[in-house]
Amino acid sequence: MTIKGLMIDPVTNMPIVVLRDLAGERVLPIWVGVFEANAIALQIENVQTPRPMTHDLLTSIIGRMDGRVERVIVCDLKDNTFYASVVIQTAGQSLVVDARPSDAIALALRAGSPIFVDELVFQRTHQAEQSGEADEMARLRKWLENLGEEDLGKYKM
Repeated sequence: MTIKGLMIDPVTNMPIVVLRDLAGERVLPIWVGVFEANAIALQIENVQTPRPMTHDLLTSIIGRMDGRVERVIVCDLKDNTFYASVVIQTAGQSLVVDARPSDAIALALRAGSPIFVDELVFQRTHQAEQSGEADEMARLRKWLENLGEEDLGKYKM
């Protein structure tokens, strides 16, 4: 997945990270907190802060321990809450760490690691939309799928 954009939900006024598959066929909007969106936006816009942000610190710690973030996976959706895992390679083994998607994405951006979405998440998102549980999410997804890059604009805090 790639980050198609970071924007504000016009209904809830909350930040949304919009992930898009490499083929450009599917998008996955994930609502995140303001501070988490800021951490992602800083990296997207390549802004250097005077002191390390939390995700920079974590990336540094992992590296100093001879580890690397192999990938992050948005792995589940339960009760309209997304779940993610960070896969870290260290000492010849894979460590899987539970994380919020926003933190996992911010970490992946800093580490240059790929972002994946488990097929189960797309299935559960589709099921929620079909059952009427997430009418607003379904409308937003259709709108996002038709947005061009120029429509997203730059994210500013």
